[in-house]
Amino acid sequence: LATDWMLPDGMPVIMLPGRLTRWKGQPVVIDALGKLKRRDIRCLLVGGAQGRDDYRAELESMIAARNLNEIVRLVDHCDDMPAAYMLTDVVISASTDPEAFGRVIAEAQALGRPVIATDHGGAKETVIPGVTGWLVPPGDADALAAAIEKVLSLDSAQRSTLAGKAIANVRDNFSKATMCAKTLDVYDEVLGVRPPA
Repeated sequence: LATDWMLPDGMPVIMLPGRLTRWKGQPVVIDALGKLKRRDIRCLLVGGAQGRDDYRAELESMIAARNLNEIVRLVDHCDDMPAAYMLTDVVISASTDPEAFGRVIAEAQALGRPVIATDHGGAKETVIPGVTGWLVPPGDADALAAAIEKVLSLDSAQRSTLAGKAIANVRDNFSKATMCAKTLDVYDEVLGVRPPA
């Protein structure tokens, strides 16, 4: 993937996985990258347009207008997301509308990747701010730029600590076994099999 996506060795990689649709927040990420004024990073917006060719063209225009053509790449659907996550230094979920669960955040944390997500919806339950990732206000490019800079400034020990906590958070709270057990607990409570905790 690194070769296919023309990623230079040793350069920090930022990724926003998600189909190209406005509420996924691609414009906010582009604005944030423009505010960073860094040339030593690459950003992948990974996801198919699914017929939204006008929106893709709008994103391409935004990228060009901010002189980010060398930094931001629009990448179609990826069949090997675990490999894509492992290429990245930070994964962003910039949804402008709340998502019930936002799978991207849990997937990235499960692989020990630092995450930045918007402070609403399911992200509030999957990210422990400053411990397993960062939360920023929806649509706030300045806050997102500051969070990206924070993540990119982490040293290897800080990244390792964060990775361990993120992996443990997903394992302890979002594994299939844990989710099934919690669902069965709700059923038991509703059916009166046992009193609420």
